[in-house]
Amino acid sequence: MSASHRTLPPSRLLNVLGPWFGLLLVIGLFSLSNEVRPYFLTGANFKIVLIQTVIVAIGTLGMTLIIVSGGIDLSVGSVVALTSVVGATALVKGCSPLVAVALTLAAGAGIGLINGLTIGGLRMMPFIVTLGMMGVARGAAKWLSGSQTVNPPETRINNVMALTDPTHLFPLPSGVWITVGLAAVMALVMRETVFGRYVFAIGANETAARLSGIRVRVQKIIIYVVAGIFFGLAGLMQLSRLTQGDPTVAIGLELDIIAAVVIGGASLSGGTGSILGSMIGALIMAVLRNGSNQMGWPTYVQEIIIGVVIIIAVGLDKLRQSRMKT
Repeated sequence: MSASHRTLPPSRLLNVLGPWFGLLLVIGLFSLSNEVRPYFLTGANFKIVLIQTVIVAIGTLGMTLIIVSGGIDLSVGSVVALTSVVGATALVKGCSPLVAVALTLAAGAGIGLINGLTIGGLRMMPFIVTLGMMGVARGAAKWLSGSQTVNPPETRINNVMALTDPTHLFPLPSGVWITVGLAAVMALVMRETVFGRYVFAIGANETAARLSGIRVRVQKIIIYVVAGIFFGLAGLMQLSRLTQGDPTVAIGLELDIIAAVVIGGASLSGGTGSILGSMIGALIMAVLRNGSNQMGWPTYVQEIIIGVVIIIAVGLDKLRQSRMKT
């Protein structure tokens, strides 16, 4: 095989290396400060960053499926809040941790099923459907909890995201390892399975996918159900981290997750993206927030930075798309 065939095209190379350059750039920028560097570049702080990444990273596993297939989901933050309340309420009612986990994941899957049936079955716009579901899920969380935090008894669920030995990088909480394992599985699913090929085909050209025999409606339902399970798992991690179900948490989480997926190389037009890239994007978002806290910047500055990052990520997406067309 000639060298020309082995060389990746510039657009593909940008997708692969771009997230890594972004991560190194963000770490490098925060490391410039002599006051912050001794605290920022430590194993203890990296442990905190990894723990902070878990919820966004698990959310990106589901969002990557949706965005690569040409969709979007704005209800993630509300679903995480609702599923955390469901899990906490189940524990308060005396359910075992295993049953509480099952109910939490089932709640996420159920919301995904509603979204999938509405978007795939009725062919409604994902933006509108999930925008509506954002309000429905948040309202349901407040109704179920009585607009109060739900404080369950201590169980093994608390240990999933527990911070042990905070002065060293290891041992990491099991939630971090669960996220890494799920990311590896989903990367294989996206690259090596028929389902993964269908996801890319639908996002690249839905009409062509339908004409080639892919049952697009059914696949969309499956995509949103699988994504809903991941969002439910993110809610479970939220419950473990806070040790309570809170109907007011995760406001704006969907922005972090969508930004992470796009920074990772996915296109909002569908058809491109990778699990690894999305994981790096989630790390970038966590490092941005952690570094901002280390610098002592107020919350509104962090929100401005995240907003600028989203605009830049979308701009890079448009640049990639224009280069692919030329």
